[in-house]
Amino acid sequence: MPTEQHNEVVIFNASDIERSLKRLAHELIERNQGIENVVLLGIVTRGKPLAERIAQLLQALEGKTVPVGYLDVTLYRDDTAQTFKPASESLVPVELTGKTVVLVDDVLYSGRSVRAALDALNGYGRPAGVQLLVLLDRGHRELPIRADYVGKNIPTAKQERVNVQLQEVDGLDQVILRK
Repeated sequence: MPTEQHNEVVIFNASDIERSLKRLAHELIERNQGIENVVLLGIVTRGKPLAERIAQLLQALEGKTVPVGYLDVTLYRDDTAQTFKPASESLVPVELTGKTVVLVDDVLYSGRSVRAALDALNGYGRPAGVQLLVLLDRGHRELPIRADYVGKNIPTAKQERVNVQLQEVDGLDQVILRK
């Protein structure tokens, strides 16, 4: 039986990721005129360490701590038959009513994870606003969702795969495009 050959290209290395996150932290501060009412919620799996990194950058830049939590959106997805991972727990560190919630994820693709995250937020209060920060936007939206903060736009074909690897989860920082 023949094996399928994949053409893999590193399209984002560790320094690219670090540089993008620093820029995104600055943009977040500028747009919100500081970080007073900001709460970061990473979408599990790789949104969680990205949110933690952004929080560290905001702390270094503003000298203030930003509450950081995470959302597991598995049970809120409308395509769960296609996702075979078990649900974990979410952690929302503060009451969200009146706060600006910044959802953090690694890749924005169809928009379904973000829609699921918005549904999950309903149980935690009514934020003053919700913003979306993503490391990569690869297009191909199925829902009318767009990111407020984008590390990099990566035009891709639908059959291509974008694999984000982060030190905290995978042992290294890079993004691979599989053609």
